[in-house]
Amino acid sequence: MKGAWGERQAQAYLKRKGYRIVETNFRTRLGEIDIIARDGPYIVFAEVKTRRDSRFALPREHVTAAKRQRICVTAEQWLQRNPGAGQPRFDVIEVYGEEGAAPRDICHLIDAFGG
Repeated sequence: MKGAWGERQAQAYLKRKGYRIVETNFRTRLGEIDIIARDGPYIVFAEVKTRRDSRFALPREHVTAAKRQRICVTAEQWLQRNPGAGQPRFDVIEVYGEEGAAPRDICHLIDAFGG
């Protein structure tokens, strides 16, 4: 499954950058967050988009306003269950490549929802 492969690649990437993975695939009836990680004072809610290439559109373009809203509402629910977790931040991680191989590229958009 391409999405699961991309999420594993994004987790490994974040770990290499010193992030601590807190939870993956957090789901509520309102939405899902692919990766929740700690980065210093921040609790990072990361949406992962996996593509072979960006020929037709950048993966980040598929994180629509409606998708951002669902992620924010789901993050609020997680924060209510985990008070004092840290300052929330929303990132998008684009993973380019084919399942079963190393990713060709990973693009990490920090604070992608505009703070």
